[in-house]
Amino acid sequence: MLSETLSKELKRYRIGPRVRALRLRKKLGLVQLGEHTGLSPAMLSKIERGQVFPTLPTLLRVAMVFGVGLEHFFIEEGEGPLMEVVRKGQRLRLPDRPESEAPAYFFESLDYPVADRMMESFLAEFPPDSSTSRPHAHGSAELVFVIGGRLAITIGEGEQVVLEPEDALYFDSGVPHSYRCAGSETARALVVTVE
Repeated sequence: MLSETLSKELKRYRIGPRVRALRLRKKLGLVQLGEHTGLSPAMLSKIERGQVFPTLPTLLRVAMVFGVGLEHFFIEEGEGPLMEVVRKGQRLRLPDRPESEAPAYFFESLDYPVADRMMESFLAEFPPDSSTSRPHAHGSAELVFVIGGRLAITIGEGEQVVLEPEDALYFDSGVPHSYRCAGSETARALVVTVE
């Protein structure tokens, strides 16, 4: 149990409202966020309402879903860096569904330290033996550039596009879409999303 002094200091950072603002900006429900973080919707609701303060590992799980660094929850608006270098060894590789034994893809945020960015970029890998990812929708636009392998992307009601190396696809990411490897080698792609 936290002391009154610690609780008062933690409330000053408004972590819960910041989590809620990120979730609403991405148009995610508590259940959807729970699927991405491995946390229950009830726990996420308590965090958002300030009834529970998340541990740093829990907060990092939430931060990674939204592509922000931990500092997003602790710095004042406008204090973030104007530029940020993310070295290859600094990136975290995460599965699309933490609970799955065979994820549809793995992703690494390429810009997570930058607070309140206007776009998000990821390096994504789609193993050849994985299943199709769950259909999802977010933001307003997405650009996929295939680095290697073949990648199938289904948009809307079954319209599928297969991309080869160095092919690019721009689409309305507000429409449900899913991905899968379309060949015998791992597909790798740069994915950029815009809110």
